[in-house]
Amino acid sequence: MPQQPSEHAFPPLLTATGDSLVIADFRPRRQTAPRRQKAPRRHKAPHRQKAPHRRTTPYHRLFTIPGARAFTVGNLLARLPMGMFSVSAVIMIAGSRGSYALAGAVTATGLAATALVAPWTARLVDRHGQARIAVPATAFALLGSVALLLCVRFGAPDWTLFAAYAATATTPNTGGMSRARWAHLLRDDPAAAHTANSFEQAADELCFMLGPVCAAFLCGTFFPEAGTLVAGVLMMTGVLIFAAQRSTEPPPQPRTPSKSPLLAAGMPPLLLCFLATGAVFGSMEVVTIAFADAQGHRSAAGAVLALQAAGSCVAGLLYGARKPTGPAERRHPWCLAAMTALMTLPLLAAWLTASLAALAGALLLAGAATAPTMVTGMALVQRRTPEGRLNEGMTLAVTGLLGGIACGSATGGWLVEHLSATAGYGVPIAAAGSALAISLTIPPASDPPNRRQSLGPNSDAPH
Repeated sequence: MPQQPSEHAFPPLLTATGDSLVIADFRPRRQTAPRRQKAPRRHKAPHRQKAPHRRTTPYHRLFTIPGARAFTVGNLLARLPMGMFSVSAVIMIAGSRGSYALAGAVTATGLAATALVAPWTARLVDRHGQARIAVPATAFALLGSVALLLCVRFGAPDWTLFAAYAATATTPNTGGMSRARWAHLLRDDPAAAHTANSFEQAADELCFMLGPVCAAFLCGTFFPEAGTLVAGVLMMTGVLIFAAQRSTEPPPQPRTPSKSPLLAAGMPPLLLCFLATGAVFGSMEVVTIAFADAQGHRSAAGAVLALQAAGSCVAGLLYGARKPTGPAERRHPWCLAAMTALMTLPLLAAWLTASLAALAGALLLAGAATAPTMVTGMALVQRRTPEGRLNEGMTLAVTGLLGGIACGSATGGWLVEHLSATAGYGVPIAAAGSALAISLTIPPASDPPNRRQSLGPNSDAPH
């Protein structure tokens, strides 16, 4: 096998040319691989962690609006006493005068006075602004509550109780003012406005669920006047916080050519719907208290009624999280039909089982139709109220609701006294059915001359 020549077999040759020495090297050359140059070191960019994807709900997006959280907190503080004053007054008057009839008459007088005065207060709010009217109106109503407390405490004549409680009628409709702010802020976003209305209705249910419980606790734990005192402080504090948020306040309408909301197309039958819906609430409250009393558990009536409000509160939040399908004019009868159907559950529970536990479950389910009905009804009120009179229109709806509550309470009480508590559960069904029949007569809304009236006062939306 031939061997490779070694490097020593080819020694280099030396020679001289002139003055230079030349060396000739005949050794074989090795092909060496070129040295690899190190690539410039790259600085690694810091590892960026992906921000976790937050799934936002419609309610979260709602409260990212600047100022929304602040005026909502103030409004909730001012709204909670609405469910405290009447219960506190009844406990306070009945405890000192020994007459529930007198206590009921005094609170009924205050309710009637509110129904008369509240629309005028709301009209002033529309014309002069929320902060300018709501604060002094609340202060005057607070003086009426304090006067009632002092009259009861120091044994003043009975007629002074009626006069003092009637002075509380100037209490502004804080729920309506809050809805007016949402309508102003969300005038170009109907879906968000639907969510805001649903939240407001859920807040109403929550306040009217917790208010009586708080009032009963304060009056029973401390002294009879404690409920009225705490409610007054909360109301005044909440209104001051609410009024201080001027950036979200709708601009006032000092002069508006718009006609009264009572004369707007479709408003009279719509207000009658609120009247019948209020009869559902008023009769359900009286009849449930009577049924619990007949079962020997009158003290549990408040908790049972709170379940109805809880069902409505949850349903309202779920309803607001969904985008509305179709116009409100079409959804309103369906909501009332669902309410009519669900109101049969308490009657069946009382008739078939005579069990308070079964009635509690039936009321929880029956409340599920309340908030969607109220949300859709308020949306119709906002749509049909003339421009610049939104607070007045919504206050008229609340006035109709209060009138219905009074009528429903009287009718339900009469049936309980003359027939039975079980028979009294027929009143909510009849009232809900009446509201459904009235709703079917409401004419479809025509496009108003100024489209802004359906979106809120002073909307900048294009015509």
